[in-house]
Amino acid sequence: MTLQPTGRGPWPTDGLPTEPVGSLPRPARLQRAVLDAEAGLISQAELRAEQDLAVRDTLERLAETGSPIITDGEQRRQSFASYPLGTDADGVDEGPVFAVFADGHHRVIPSLARAPFGFRAWAADDVAGARALTDLPLKQAVVSPSMLSLMVPAGGLGEYSREDFLDDVVDGCTEDIERCFAAGAARVTIDFTEGRLALRRDLRAPWAGPDALGGFIDLMNRVLDRLPPEQRAAVGVHTCPGNDNDSAHSADVDYAELIPELFQIEAGYFLVQAAGEKDPDRVARLVGAQLRGRTSVGDAPRVLIGVTNPTNPKLETAEQIRDQLVRAARFVPPELLGSTDDCGFSPYLVDEKPRHGSPDFARDVALAKIAARVRGTALAAEALAGSAEGAAVAGGPGAGAVAGAEAVGIVASAGAAS
Repeated sequence: MTLQPTGRGPWPTDGLPTEPVGSLPRPARLQRAVLDAEAGLISQAELRAEQDLAVRDTLERLAETGSPIITDGEQRRQSFASYPLGTDADGVDEGPVFAVFADGHHRVIPSLARAPFGFRAWAADDVAGARALTDLPLKQAVVSPSMLSLMVPAGGLGEYSREDFLDDVVDGCTEDIERCFAAGAARVTIDFTEGRLALRRDLRAPWAGPDALGGFIDLMNRVLDRLPPEQRAAVGVHTCPGNDNDSAHSADVDYAELIPELFQIEAGYFLVQAAGEKDPDRVARLVGAQLRGRTSVGDAPRVLIGVTNPTNPKLETAEQIRDQLVRAARFVPPELLGSTDDCGFSPYLVDEKPRHGSPDFARDVALAKIAARVRGTALAAEALAGSAEGAAVAGGPGAGAVAGAEAVGIVASAGAAS
């Protein structure tokens, strides 16, 4: 596969792009080491050694899947959202409920107890650590300004107003992304799981509601507006209904409510969960409707469709992934289409993975799913490329996508995706 830089991110010129979201399940021994370090049973040096071992294993095994771009799997992070707070809990309290998951468990939002807000640790530190271990292109997931915005109440903290806090959040998130590129990341994605959750109207998560989503999008665009065009082109936004202990927090929220709002974010590309939906093709149709509103393909973002479901231990086959992508190409122009996983495989460090049986087995399953995604995406690219001549004869790229679907026997009624 020939790779050509678009902005700072290498995108394939003769195939479909594919990339992971970010996290992988941490080995059980690393999870134990974290808990032992918190209890004072092992030293910080011993914990770092376990983290280093997990990062090296992650990079090596991701490379073995054939993935054209890899990540350290967030092996050093407590969670996808809390890393800017560092490892020192000073000045941070346990805040309100962030999300209640379908299995009944919940996660809380850290709450800033002392002003002002500032990043104590950077995602770029993970990039730098991984860059020393591999020559392959790296991507890095970063926390969103909207997630961080939940850490201070509407009234602010004394004389530290909420407006001042949000200014500091935007400053920090912009620098976080810029540092990742400076450390060697080819692409950066912003985790935006709270976007769909904001529409859930759950009284147990008092921050949520449609008004919150509008504010979240404004914050995201404030950060993106500060980035130079070549960096913004390589920044993606990821949406999913959550994944923790093999359970989701907002899968019941209709994507038709979120996707029109999601595409108001001025990102270079999007990663959109789909495989775990009841009708994955409907997700592609909803996305395609947003892309049709763009004046040209050059003005439209790429969209990487989720083709593996991290909450389910059942493996997707390469052929199933191929078929999903070829069907998606009926709605999303193939030149804008790609694949990803529905969600990070383990956004929180301590994750028992009950449907998998153990974190170690879940880790093996995750890597097998990624390998299937890579193979299935290559098969889809071949099927769609084979239909190009038919598209020219039949009169346009839409016909080519249908021809590709016919080539593998999977054409379905377009009305089924409504």
